[in-house]
Amino acid sequence: MTTEQLYSELNYVNHSREKRLHYANLVLRNPDLIPKLLDILFQVDDKISPRAAWVLEFMCSAKIETIIPYLDVFTEHIHKVHLDSAVRPVAKICELLAKSYTSKTDNIVQQELHEVHKERIIETCFDYMINDEKVAAKAYGMTTIFMLGRDYDWVYPELELILKRDFQSQSAAYKARARQILKKLKKIKSRS
Repeated sequence: MTTEQLYSELNYVNHSREKRLHYANLVLRNPDLIPKLLDILFQVDDKISPRAAWVLEFMCSAKIETIIPYLDVFTEHIHKVHLDSAVRPVAKICELLAKSYTSKTDNIVQQELHEVHKERIIETCFDYMINDEKVAAKAYGMTTIFMLGRDYDWVYPELELILKRDFQSQSAAYKARARQILKKLKKIKSRS
């Protein structure tokens, strides 16, 4: 399947779980489609870009290791994604990568998610936190920053500052996630 054919197929992807899963499974069965899916995702001003993001999110939720060969491309371009309906799945993929990376169970993400990838993901997630993004992207972002930030001296103080600063002006969902993260940050601080 060519990029053009995949682009055309993505017209059939909608908000339904069934359609997203169908196309995610198609990509999982045909891994040669992943670079094409990423190409479409990173056509960031195109209305089909979010549909590619939805499929990629479902693919990564099912099998996170399928994105490993494309971590350079993914992390290099995620900061360009700006359409709300594409930002949320990209933020979710970042969180899935962070969860795998910090898992107690050995996995390939721990070996292949390099310093440069983590830095790009953290930077993008901080952008979600300070820009006018929807609450889901901010929630995934703060969790990702917390999980990947332990290796960087500057990350936790910056995250804490943003969470405290924005707390009152955000939604109930944001506040709930922020409270959890702030509690964990406080526990880490008290240990050091």
